[in-house]
Amino acid sequence: MLQPEVSAAANIHAQASLHSDPELWAVHAQLLRLDPTGLRFAQVLRDTIDQLLNGEVTGRYEWEKLYKTEKTHAGTLVEINLQREFSFDDGVAMDYRIAGADVDCKYSQRLGNWMIPPEAVGHLCLLVWADDLASRWSAGLLRIEEAWLTGRKNRDLKLMVKAEHRNKILWLWHHAELPENVLLHLPEDTRNAILSLASGQKRVNELFRRVQRRRIGRGVIRTVAQQSDYMARVREAKGRARTVLREEGLLIPGHFSSHQAIARELGVAVPRQGELVSFRVASARPHHAGRPRVELDGRSWVLADDGDPVEAAPFLPKHTDSE
Repeated sequence: MLQPEVSAAANIHAQASLHSDPELWAVHAQLLRLDPTGLRFAQVLRDTIDQLLNGEVTGRYEWEKLYKTEKTHAGTLVEINLQREFSFDDGVAMDYRIAGADVDCKYSQRLGNWMIPPEAVGHLCLLVWADDLASRWSAGLLRIEEAWLTGRKNRDLKLMVKAEHRNKILWLWHHAELPENVLLHLPEDTRNAILSLASGQKRVNELFRRVQRRRIGRGVIRTVAQQSDYMARVREAKGRARTVLREEGLLIPGHFSSHQAIARELGVAVPRQGELVSFRVASARPHHAGRPRVELDGRSWVLADDGDPVEAAPFLPKHTDSE
């Protein structure tokens, strides 16, 4: 879970603002009520980056491969997608109306490089940053004061917050975990072995075969499959990932509670909304004594290690929801 990184000791200026600025306090409290863990916020940022990469069509998985115009458009998409996720009302002078206060939303690809328009002076700003390579993101609140801005405007007459005044930002979450773009962080030879295969189905199968015990999001599957029905590449059916890899001893649970329970009991990464995790299992034998296990298909199973022979894995519990 993502926790707010705000404390009086670490952020004295920002904490003082809570007491002197009732609107700031109200917006801060409302955002934490809407998203106590930050997971919703983080997923919006993950989905927005994936939306820009458009891997299904382009095959891209790196931010640096975006066109300049696409990167420029990122801020607008973040603003739109946050409003959709949290149902913020339209602001009067700024982007949003939150807890009765006008709030402007500013996104930057570099921490601290938010471009502040002159009309935002005196208003609250929600300052957002995400770095796909570092798998980190931040979001904080600041009441903009003209004295805290750089003296030099860009061509749009926008300014930046001076470095010495960034300690006044009241962080909701700071350097929190961004859901991983797995393709971006794979060794090059592993990534090439996956992406070089001719069909989308084979690429998806190879992804779950090679990338085990790590959360894999829909955006990654979409990019690897490069098909509109990309999640169908995972489901039980002839030639599809769960069916093919089960014969190799691999399970691929998703975000359903019964699937999460299996991952949790075996001690592997628990898939969150829209994620899957693959791992190899083996029938529990005497030498596995003391290891975590689950009951499936009337037998006990443990996480397999290199010394365990390959055997067909059991079926995952059925569910009625769609992936």
